[in-house]
Amino acid sequence: MTFASDVAKFSENAKKRLDQQVRAITLELFSSVIMSTPVGNPELWERNRVAANYNQEVRVFNANLRDNPENLDKRGHLKRGKKLNDGMDIVAPKGYVGGRLRNSWYTTVGTPSDGQGRDPDKAGGGSLADLKNIGVGSVTYMTNNLPYAIPIEYGHSIKQAPAGMVRINVTRVAETMK
Repeated sequence: MTFASDVAKFSENAKKRLDQQVRAITLELFSSVIMSTPVGNPELWERNRVAANYNQEVRVFNANLRDNPENLDKRGHLKRGKKLNDGMDIVAPKGYVGGRLRNSWYTTVGTPSDGQGRDPDKAGGGSLADLKNIGVGSVTYMTNNLPYAIPIEYGHSIKQAPAGMVRINVTRVAETMK
């Protein structure tokens, strides 16, 4: 072996290790963005605020009943007629299923996706499956083209993603890399 071939081999190995590290960091970042993306929860919507608060108060009332032994039968269950059976309906559009935003992240190599959104999936299965596209030594893109992705990134989902999904994870991963 010559000095030149030793340097070439070292350089090739270093590039492979660097590419693997970049892929691992990209995988961590992209999967974190996907899992940080909020899934629609009608109980958190402003139009359901009164109903959600009322239902929570009913749950607290019933839980507090359990603190008094006089309210419990021999098995430790609430006696008949003690429990408050009341609640308000949470309103959502007919057939509503959350998870469209989470499942509409696209990972592509070379060019950004123009995908317009997948079927709802609270687990983000389609988005997570796309992570296999993260290449070694190539430019990888992550896009979400749903029109409400940007408003949610910048605070529209105050209760579920107040600091967004992308910005918070980019900051976290950048700090980890330091």
